[in-house]
Amino acid sequence: MPHAGAATLPEPVRAALQGAGLPTDALVAVVADAAPDGSVWLAHQDRRPVNPASVMKLVTTYAALDLLGPAHVWRTTVHTDAPVRDGVLQGHLYLRGGGDPQLVTEKLWWLLRRVQGLGIQRVAGDIVLDRSAFDVPAVDPAAFDGEPLRPYNATPDAWLVNYKAQQFHFVPDAAAGVARVALEPPLAGVAVPATVPLDAGPCGDWRTGLRAQFTDPLRPRFDGRYPLACGERAWPLAHPEPERFAERAVAGVWTSLGGQLDGRVRPGEVPPQATLRLTLDSPPLAQVVRDVNKFSNNVMAQHVLLALGQSLGGATTFEGSRQVLAQWWTQRLGPEHPAPVVDNGAGLSRGARLTAAGLARLLQLAYASPMMPELMASLPASGLDGTLRRSPMGVGLAHLKTGSLRDVQALAGYVHGPGGQRRVLVAIVNHPDARAARPALDALVQWAAGR
Repeated sequence: MPHAGAATLPEPVRAALQGAGLPTDALVAVVADAAPDGSVWLAHQDRRPVNPASVMKLVTTYAALDLLGPAHVWRTTVHTDAPVRDGVLQGHLYLRGGGDPQLVTEKLWWLLRRVQGLGIQRVAGDIVLDRSAFDVPAVDPAAFDGEPLRPYNATPDAWLVNYKAQQFHFVPDAAAGVARVALEPPLAGVAVPATVPLDAGPCGDWRTGLRAQFTDPLRPRFDGRYPLACGERAWPLAHPEPERFAERAVAGVWTSLGGQLDGRVRPGEVPPQATLRLTLDSPPLAQVVRDVNKFSNNVMAQHVLLALGQSLGGATTFEGSRQVLAQWWTQRLGPEHPAPVVDNGAGLSRGARLTAAGLARLLQLAYASPMMPELMASLPASGLDGTLRRSPMGVGLAHLKTGSLRDVQALAGYVHGPGGQRRVLVAIVNHPDARAARPALDALVQWAAGR
């Protein structure tokens, strides 16, 4: 690929790095024409492997679009092992998870409502959740950064419900002097305070003001007050016992629908003699990829990576999925660009690595592929939506995936010039003060738009 002359960092970028107290060698960057045979306008340390944070999701999502196609779905199935008499299933109800990354509360409600449409109002046995589609190691959600209740630390599960997140809703009732509290999804055995006293002060840091206590997963407490000025708010949190979340959600939603259960909700596997009764498909991959990239959803990205390994047969593993991705990368990019270390595919990792040159080349190939519209539409549009909705770099100037960790700040995607030209941009900073690099990355985007 011919170089168009910009061998050093543009002065606005260099000045912004200097103003932030960051050395130029903290940044790796590529700016090139979007067309694979176009010019490279900037290549700065582009062969040095770095931690890309969430821009790794570009690798995962494009590989999935290319290998699986935009219409790929994950399938949840319902099975029974006994007849139904007078509204009573005489045995167990089996729910086999296929790894649907968007089995949110309303979809779980719809699935169980369809079960009732089979004439089942009461289950004489157990409701059995089959997770055997995935063979992934158990991971402590506190292991990455000591924040186990942050939803971004949720781990993959073939029976992933609502991203393993419980959501507390607060609705002020000024006349009663309280905010009414509701939990979504309803979780069996979890008792939530019905109200919390109102506070007359400004909204501010309302979560801290609630003085929440989650040490008892079955008895969350709010010992503080909720500001009336906040209006209606929602607070998503990972459940303190993530391994029990799906069971409690299924039992809670089943009961909320008026269903009865003589046994319990438990893990298990569908026996060979069970009868398939229902299927529920996920949204298509193209829609899932959009949510992964627009909002940088980590657990969804991990499910997308795992989908690559499902073609191997048997229970899906991260190791098998990484092998599929590495083979695909080599076939597409050749030996010139070593395959990245993708780890979990989400970028929520200290060990993930790729080069700016490799990612830029992948983005060029994606631009020339039939999947280009799907991939570009999945990226946050600057100043408009997703993780770039508040970006000052320019409204609609770029479609870029963002990445941010404690010591990483990154942007990668496509920049749109005023004359209709399009550039590929990859910019990644690895440094203890990486967050200070945001103005420098914005300056690089604006420079790229003018090439």
